[in-house]
Amino acid sequence: MANAAVYLDTASSEPLHPAARETLLAALDHGYADPRRLHGPGRTARLLLDNAREAIAGALGVRRDEVTFASSGSRAVQRGLLGLAGARAERGRPIAHSAVEHQAVTDAAAWWGAPRELGVDAYGRLDLDAVRSLAPDTAALALQSANHEVGTLQPVAEAAEIAGGVPLLVDACASMGRVPLPHGWDALAGSAHKWGGPSGIGVLLIRHRARWIDPFPAGDPFARTDEPVDIAAALAAAAALQAVVAERDQIGSRQRALIDRIRARVADIADVDVVGDPVERLPHLVTFSFLYVDGEALVTELDRLGFAVASGSACAVDTREPSRVLAAMGALTHGNVRLSLGRETTPAEVERFLDVLPGVVHTIRERAGL
Repeated sequence: MANAAVYLDTASSEPLHPAARETLLAALDHGYADPRRLHGPGRTARLLLDNAREAIAGALGVRRDEVTFASSGSRAVQRGLLGLAGARAERGRPIAHSAVEHQAVTDAAAWWGAPRELGVDAYGRLDLDAVRSLAPDTAALALQSANHEVGTLQPVAEAAEIAGGVPLLVDACASMGRVPLPHGWDALAGSAHKWGGPSGIGVLLIRHRARWIDPFPAGDPFARTDEPVDIAAALAAAAALQAVVAERDQIGSRQRALIDRIRARVADIADVDVVGDPVERLPHLVTFSFLYVDGEALVTELDRLGFAVASGSACAVDTREPSRVLAAMGALTHGNVRLSLGRETTPAEVERFLDVLPGVVHTIRERAGL
């Protein structure tokens, strides 16, 4: 089996941005010490971490004291959500979330107790009428800024306004750096490896006005402190985010045009469902499902031909499980492919993919006797 030459799974993890690689190598020799210590190496590490915080705050347009670091995007999501809920309500009052949230959210809401799932439309967009029906004592509301499987942008600002005093956690892991932050959130989480930073770095933003308490054991539960992180990696993540934000208009425009091309060509294949909002979406991502096709077989065959794509549930432990996101949307849950472009993906690579895809689908259906 040939190695995949064209990587089309950046929604799972983006290759390291050149700005991140350069910064990481430069910082490795200086960010090893405990930044809480008062000796020289500790002060140097603290300076590097503060520089990373400052850079992320500037790139995202938030206050420096609203930026904290976590060990992953999932950890940032759960810490942010449970911290909002814990500062507002005793356990037993439900956390509400859309039916298409990442598993990090659904697991945290279930652990908190009595979660409430809010419906979505055929594009995967939150039903705002369901938000209007929330009880005033709802512990917290969790909503993506954009769906990680189909790319649909969520009406975050509208949901925040309707929810009133219910605190809002926004999972921006799929979108941070690619589109501007939405309005109305109390806490917001991102994941560095989704924008071209190193893995193992999550970012949690907590509004200075928000009521939040650390849900995990801590010396001071009211302190908005960083979790222990690789300081060189945090600085590299910040450098990558700055670069991605600076270039997103240019790269996002090119990626959007390529995704439009993919959506149009794929729609010509028989028995296919191209899902997600065609306009209000992330610029680099599209998902489509084929009737009478096994998703794992499709991914394997495309990999053999030199294309790395994703299939199955994007956030399940076993990605061969049917996608609950697609199920909530009423879309086909099997035979699905998620394509996500990188900053260096070329039109020629996209055309090559589009040229081989119909034949791959036909071959798999033929093997199944269809």
